[in-house]
Amino acid sequence: MDGREKLRGHLAMILFSMLIAASFSFGALAAPLIDAGALSASRFVLASIVMAFIAYFTRVPLTQGKRLLPAKPYRFLILGSLMGVYFVTMFEALQIASPVSTGAVFTLMPIISAGFGVVFLAQRVSPRMMISLTIAAIGAIWVIFRGDLDALLSFNIGKGEAIFFVGVVAHGAYAPLVRRLNQGEPVVQFSFWTLAACALCLSIYAIYGIMETDWLNLPAVVYWAGLYLTIFTTALTFFLLQYASLRLPASKVMSYGYLTPSFIILIEGVSGRGWVNPSVAFGALVTVLALAVLAFAKEG
Repeated sequence: MDGREKLRGHLAMILFSMLIAASFSFGALAAPLIDAGALSASRFVLASIVMAFIAYFTRVPLTQGKRLLPAKPYRFLILGSLMGVYFVTMFEALQIASPVSTGAVFTLMPIISAGFGVVFLAQRVSPRMMISLTIAAIGAIWVIFRGDLDALLSFNIGKGEAIFFVGVVAHGAYAPLVRRLNQGEPVVQFSFWTLAACALCLSIYAIYGIMETDWLNLPAVVYWAGLYLTIFTTALTFFLLQYASLRLPASKVMSYGYLTPSFIILIEGVSGRGWVNPSVAFGALVTVLALAVLAFAKEG
């Protein structure tokens, strides 16, 4: 993989982090008005349809020849299940744990992903990469806890955090497995089947919420938020994640999740909802600088 392709992978993950950050504002508007499982299942179903249209207009076949399913469909069930576990555990954890504590658990993902990269792909994690990951994690944790040292020190691991940790491990395994399981399929084709598999897993989990939702009489804000989540935070981010995972080591791909709190700060400030204090802004800057070092770190 040449330098230009790797640069495209980094740019894809920066855009990925920006889109995820913006989704928090949209998701917060819709969350109180619809079952979380039903919303997630529906966005993946719709995202699969969107990706199918993209494949159609870009003339990318979804299967080889006249086959109804792709070669070795179990690959996509594995990937879809991993993402399904992540979303299910996130929803379950947020019912009994705070967003701050779950965000702190999330910072373990890049390091976990680096470990899976070693196991699945024999990728090497250089000391420079590990130091950069650690510094970026510290900066992200500082931002998540809003620069409050007392809140950080009082952090306790409860049942919700333990549940979400299972999801973080599943998500951490996702990036290296994309490269391991991809057999040369176009990114659009690979993304479609992964989205479809995840939609299947989430639909099974949220079947009762789906049946109990009055889909034709939801508030307009749910439809608008769902539209954003479907197109930008599901279909497009899946495409970007697949694209980057085929070009960068797993540790570098997942490390861009650390940028999400920083982008949230930027979005909230620009939108007029207020800027954070200098201490929190410094934590965000530390994260950005650490990731810049990580981007240029030698990889195996």
